[in-house]
Amino acid sequence: MAKVTKKQAEEQLKKGAESVTEDDLKKVLNKRDEIEEKFKSNGPLGRFIADLKILFSIIQDYIRGEYRKIPYWSIAAIVAALLYVLSPVDLIPDFIPVVGFIDDALVLATCLTMVEKDLNNYKEWKKKQA
Repeated sequence: MAKVTKKQAEEQLKKGAESVTEDDLKKVLNKRDEIEEKFKSNGPLGRFIADLKILFSIIQDYIRGEYRKIPYWSIAAIVAALLYVLSPVDLIPDFIPVVGFIDDALVLATCLTMVEKDLNNYKEWKKKQA
């Protein structure tokens, strides 16, 4: 069985974040239903459903210009992680049942760790907006 390391996940994330464009931000939002479906129907990703809502929210607020107190790199890392999940061809191809989504979960978990402070700041800001 193929094994993906945290280092490989970090490398994928950094590589992906470096090439994220404004169009990619919009693409992720346009593919929201497809991404959410992957999270709902696949074991390793299921535990990230609540995180997914925050990730989409921060991308939307960033695009609208409502929340810009986050480094672009963090937004790019979030988008790169979601694009990675969306892609069927990655470190472990998604067509391999269950195992094919372990790398997706690891990339997403790595992203959440890397942008944790920014996400916490966003959550605090969001609470004040309510």
